[in-house]
Formats: sequence, structure tokens, C-alpha cells
Amino acid sequence: MALFYKSTRDPKNVVSASQAILQGLAVDGGLYVPTEIPKPVLDFAELAEQSYQEIAAQIMQLFLPDFTQDELRDCINQAYDQKFDDPKITPLVKADGQYYLELFHGPTLAFKDLALSILPHLMKKAAQKNNLDKEIVILTATSGDTGKSAMAGFADVENTKIVVFYPENGVSPIQERQMVTQKGANTFVAAIEGNFDDAQTKVKQLFNDENLRSKMAQNNKAFSSANSINIGRLVPQIVYYVYAYTRLIKTGRIKSGEEINVSVPTGNFGDILAGFYAKKMGLPIRRLVCASNQNNVLTDFFQTGNYDRNRPFYITSSPSMDILVSSNLERLLFYLAKEDTAQTKQLMDDLNEKGTYTITPEMKEGLSDFFADFASEEETAETIRKMYEDGAYVIDPHTAVASCVAEKYPNDEKIPTVVLSTASPYKFPQAVLQAINKENIAAEGFAAIDKLHQIAKVSIPASIQELEKAKIRHHDRISADQMTDFVEKALDLK
Repeated sequence: MALFYKSTRDPKNVVSASQAILQGLAVDGGLYVPTEIPKPVLDFAELAEQSYQEIAAQIMQLFLPDFTQDELRDCINQAYDQKFDDPKITPLVKADGQYYLELFHGPTLAFKDLALSILPHLMKKAAQKNNLDKEIVILTATSGDTGKSAMAGFADVENTKIVVFYPENGVSPIQERQMVTQKGANTFVAAIEGNFDDAQTKVKQLFNDENLRSKMAQNNKAFSSANSINIGRLVPQIVYYVYAYTRLIKTGRIKSGEEINVSVPTGNFGDILAGFYAKKMGLPIRRLVCASNQNNVLTDFFQTGNYDRNRPFYITSSPSMDILVSSNLERLLFYLAKEDTAQTKQLMDDLNEKGTYTITPEMKEGLSDFFADFASEEETAETIRKMYEDGAYVIDPHTAVASCVAEKYPNDEKIPTVVLSTASPYKFPQAVLQAINKENIAAEGFAAIDKLHQIAKVSIPASIQELEKAKIRHHDRISADQMTDFVEKALDLK
């Protein structure tokens, strides 16, 4: 059976992989999922001898069958090259009894680089395959990392524009600086009043705004997304789960076929969903540990079956996880509902109208692949301090959340745990310094980076050093109600 992609809300909406990548969000408001999850016979011992790029080619071919092997290899080779400061791309490091998969060696120092370095190349190939002669407009809301990674990937890419919205005062100073200094005549970014959920909700509305869509068509433009709602984002993220497992085999820490646990700092549910796909295609993962910060809506969902966004919103030291509406959870709900599109749509409608929904007991039984808990701000800081003092290893707050929650999982069989380290500590220097020193650090931004370097003795990445002298190019701060006008002006819609 050939693999296609279908909407979580309409069983008749079926497209090819390349079409799903181009559309991003389905026209019915749903998310695209594969018509079947590949179940290959993977020789992990053989994969253990292969490079990241070679593993990526095998895994991505399974999920993107309308791309030829040569097309995928070309995309992979352009994506995973010298822009990553480690030839392993995602090195696996052991520290204080756990394994940390470092996903921050790309140009923007965050895990989003693994997907957003390749997405522009996939999208360009997809446009050629589908004879799309329209300008592709990437429209994205970001909680901190997606925005910069997407702009870096799409900057000055022919026949594209990218528009990014981020929450004012809802990202770290370094994250904001990365975005507002982004070069590229086709890049547009604005801070909005409110939080990430406000930005994300409005972006979804813009995708489905018939008036705006008509104006786009008249101007020969088409929307797509760089958020993890786009399967072109999710598929590349499956790769590093497989890669991490094979590195444990290569170093003799496990034997092929033995199980591992994976702990993932989780906000929009995209990264851990990629792990879910890896598990369902045959990777021996015992539990996917869903780690939340104080915005613990996902913890409550997995523990009770009730999703309720009607709660206080906290600004934390791990801002990329400050989310109360986890968009990618819709894909998991689709599987829990045994692919019932009507039931999935009803749950999403309930969330939109009431801010809450409750899954059935039968659906809740399907959550056994996951363990969920959260880390308070105090626990997050304590984890950073402990890792520094006991393990001589410096981690950022998001990684600390995942490390802390991994320790809460009752791992009685002592199964090896891989913690996804999703960002460099230099993206959140003040929070890391405060955790290590247990005192208020007055230094912010680049002063904090210098202090962290002095204390932790960790090399400052070149991209951070360059950032200090970079020119600020984007100055817009708007309300959510002004986002439509901002898009129309940026795209010069007539």
C-alpha cells in the first residue's frame, strides 16, 4: 500500500507527501498524518555503522515516498553540512547517569535546526514536483526557537517569503536578538502583545481566512508553515531518535533490540510526537517521557484524560515550553480515536469553543506509551545546579526540565534513558547562571554570556559571538488584531 497523507479532520482529504509539505496545515483545519506508519525491518547493528546523513536518507525515504533517493540525498547533504559545528550532527553525551542527545549544534543552537535546515530544500523540491509556480509564504508563530531557525533556513531562498510572530516578553533576550537581527530581504518578524498561544491561534485563523486566501491567490502566493504542524518538520525529527539508539549500540551501552526510555521537554508536542512515530515504526522505546514546565497542561491530560487550557499562564525560564495549546496533540488524539476524524474534530472544536475536552476511557488506555510529569521552576534550577556540580555538565532550562522529569519516572528496571537536550545553555545564560550560583545575577544578554563562560568553561558558539555586533533589522511590535494587516503589508498584497 502506497503511503500518502490524510487530514485528521476529513477522511477524503488525502494528498502526497510533497503536497502535505507544501500545504503545511490542511485546508479543513486538520493536520496531515501518514495513511500508514511504516514498519520496516531495521538492522540497528548495521545502522550503528552509518553516519547521521546515511540514517536520515533511509528513515526519511520511508515517510516521503514521492521524493526520489537522489532528491532526498541532495536535500540531506545541503542541510547537514558545515553549518553544524559537530560532524556527528547530534552527539550523544553521558553525564550523571543519563545520556544527553545534544540537538543544539546547528546554526541557531536549538533542536529546530535539525528540521528547519532541511525543510526549505524539501519545500523547493515539492514545489517543482507539483508544478507550483506561486511564491510560497511561510507563516509561523514561535515560542522562541522555531522563528529564528525557520528564518535562517528560508532567508533569501528563491520564490519564498517568511513571516514570523513571537510573544513580546515571552522569549529569552538571546532568542529575541537572534530573530530581530535576521538578514534576508524575504524575512519579516514582529513581536505581539500576549503569549505564544495568542500568536498561534491567530496564525491558524490566517491560514483559514478565505478573504486573505483570495488575496494571496490573486497575487500568486500560497501559504505554508514551518511549525511542527507541517509534516516536513516532523519527519526529519524522527531521524535523531533512531540515530541516538544506534549510538548506544555502537558504544556498547546496549545490544540491538534492548529497550530505552526517552525524555523530551514538551510544549507544542511535535518533538515527542516524532518519538511516537519512531516507536510505532519499531524503535525499541519503552516509554516516551513527556516533560512539562509549570505550564503543565499536558501532564494533567496524560494523568487524567482531561485537557483544560483554562488555567494560569506562567512565564518561565524555559519559554519554548510556555504553551497551553499543544497543536500536535491533535495527531495523537487521531490515533487514540482509532482514526475517527469526526471524533477528532469534535475534540478540537470543544477545545476552541470551551477551552477543554475529555477523552473516553478507551482512548485513555492508548496513552500507555507515555509517562508525563512536570518540573517546577525550583526543580529546574536545582537540576541545572546539580548537573553542573555533580556531572560537570552545563544544560539549559528546557533540558533540565526533561532531566528532572526523567528522574521522576519509576525506572525500576534501570533501562537506559536518553534526554533530548534541545538548546544550548548560551541561549538562556541568565537562567543558567542563577541556577548555578543560587543568587540573582544582574548581568543580562551578552554580559551574562561572558559570566557563564567564565564559570562553566564552555566554549561560546561562534553564532553567539557574531550576534553581539549584529544589526537590528526588525522593530515591529503589534497586537494580535494587527497580524492580518502586518501580513498583507509584508507581502504587498493589492
